Amino acid sequence: MATIKTSLPRAHTHQPAGHWPNDRAAGSLTLDYDRRHRRRLRLTDDHGEDLLLDLPDAVAMADGDGLQLDNGDWLRIRAATESVVEIRHTDPGQLARLAWHLGNRHVPTEIRDQVLRIRPDHVIEAMLRGLGAGLIVLQLAFQPEGGAYGRHHHVDDVADDVADDVEGPSHHD
Repeated sequence: MATIKTSLPRAHTHQPAGHWPNDRAAGSLTLDYDRRHRRRLRLTDDHGEDLLLDLPDAVAMADGDGLQLDNGDWLRIRAATESVVEIRHTDPGQLARLAWHLGNRHVPTEIRDQVLRIRPDHVIEAMLRGLGAGLIVLQLAFQPEGGAYGRHHHVDDVADDVADDVEGPSHHD
């Protein structure tokens, strides 16, 4: 019996929106938040074709980002709609307080103009209601903040970046 060896197209390079050739998109890949924050995973694009996501590091991909395949083609990342809880408060100071409570609990949070968004969690929702928040469940794309260490720096790298920012650009003659 003969064995047929097949290999999946491999997406090996990620570029953020605006930093890849959008006009060369050969297709798209619609993913929810959890599937947009990966390094290696078998996926199916929007045309039903399987591919292997094989990035050097885990990346939190956003709507409009691009993935380059081995053959040079690009896929556009589309953020899938999913259930999100929109958090509102009439007092901006109280909304900031709610954001603090979410951050203190390490809840992935999307910060928008005058609203916060999280994924559904009945315990967190009860806490927010108890603090006076208005909550609405919506179907939207979810893109929470990446956090202070979103670029996966080590402490030494962050210190170097701060030193570079303080010292400014170097000038060589």
